[in-house]
Amino acid sequence: MEVFALVGPSGTGKSHRAALLAHRTGAEIIIDDGLVIKGNQIITGISAKKQPTRIGAIKTALFTREDQREAAREAIAKMALKKVLILGTSKKMTDKIARALGLPGVSSYINIDQIASSKEIRKARFMRSQHSKHVIPAPTVEVKKSFPETIIDPLQVFMRRKGHRGHKGWLEQSVVRPTFTMYGKLAIAPGALKSVVTIAAGMVPGVAGVKRAGIHRNDYEVDVEIDILAGAKMNLKEISRGVQGFVKDQLENMTGLTVKNVNVTVVGIQVEEVV
Repeated sequence: MEVFALVGPSGTGKSHRAALLAHRTGAEIIIDDGLVIKGNQIITGISAKKQPTRIGAIKTALFTREDQREAAREAIAKMALKKVLILGTSKKMTDKIARALGLPGVSSYINIDQIASSKEIRKARFMRSQHSKHVIPAPTVEVKKSFPETIIDPLQVFMRRKGHRGHKGWLEQSVVRPTFTMYGKLAIAPGALKSVVTIAAGMVPGVAGVKRAGIHRNDYEVDVEIDILAGAKMNLKEISRGVQGFVKDQLENMTGLTVKNVNVTVVGIQVEEVV
């Protein structure tokens, strides 16, 4: 199986161009925002755009729910696919989706600016930011099952059919207004992220204290810097690795953000007092 990934920041028009790219690459299904889509049919999945919060939407897009993930795996296994297209905001996100669904590693990454002009991307960003319009690459009749009250209008995408020179076929897409956009924008304060990191690191066996937690955020990705005190007679390498893994898991599970790096520095050893 060959896996393609369409990558670009949120709101740049990836879903709108997914059908055309799938047609061009020969991908038989599109995996987008928690849905598995084949042609004009939603095979399985839970749409991230139906979630009440942006954090919930991110988790859904990453297939973090076990029932959603297993249903998608089962559906994909039954189809005996040769080519798959995954949509995501970064290479790391599409890699994570591929792993969650048991797919091979991504063989080719296509950036949105390779298939859309700067003018088209600006227009897509405007429609997202000003009107909260999101595209689902599936027909209205399919999407209405999940979005009975949020359909804005259908959108037709035209493409040339193989073997029919001069003639064009078309696929219908749907424009929706996700539930989470009705509640305004959600921002996670840096202080809240630092608190999660500090508490998580402090729970790792062998950590005697957390001296500093730094957060560097870029869109949906986060780099974490942690300075810790280690307990006496502890294996520093094991403690550091434990902190890295636990902090990453806790931060991703609680916020839906993608943790890119967790850098741990042991700044001291807490020596036990002799009574």
